[in-house]
Amino acid sequence: MILCSLVTSLSFLGAIAVDRYVTIFYALRYHSIITQCRVVSAITGIWLASMACSITFIVFSDSHIVILCLIGFFISMLLLMLGLYIHMFVLARKHSQIIMAQQKGVRRGFSPHQAVAKLRGAITLTMLLGIFFVCWGPFFLHLTLIVSCPKHPFCREYFKYFNITFVLMIFNSIIDPIIYAFRSRELRKTLKDIVLCCSQ
Repeated sequence: MILCSLVTSLSFLGAIAVDRYVTIFYALRYHSIITQCRVVSAITGIWLASMACSITFIVFSDSHIVILCLIGFFISMLLLMLGLYIHMFVLARKHSQIIMAQQKGVRRGFSPHQAVAKLRGAITLTMLLGIFFVCWGPFFLHLTLIVSCPKHPFCREYFKYFNITFVLMIFNSIIDPIIYAFRSRELRKTLKDIVLCCSQ
């Protein structure tokens, strides 16, 4: 279950990054690219792949190849998200500079509101990527040490703190929705309306 949720979390973080990328760079074609059928297929595929990975890990738990594959998967997801987020952040920064240069902000088809929204979105994604690395990094360092130096005194000492590493992974799943909620004006307004409605 731990491995299944781990692979699922990483996969969905990558899927969210791709979705945000398409939203920013292919806004006019978004609904033709991200169709309901493709979304359902992606969600189903991610869950099936995660379950297959977890079963494989249990069956071949003594094999270092399985651990190396998991580390490779983590690095692949990290590079994917890093590349997409950097590209989005560079675009958002460029548009914010355009607004500063021309106060009317109408250039290359982007309004000030759109550019500010893109900048806020890029900052949010950067925060998510940073938290992702902090929360998941120690676990994959743990896996790397298992393969590279399982009997070294430092590695043995590090293995004792696996519970903290596990808590960090869970913390990532808790903190991501909070960041999305408080960085989104619409979500903040919806939460405020719900609280006011319940208090009445």
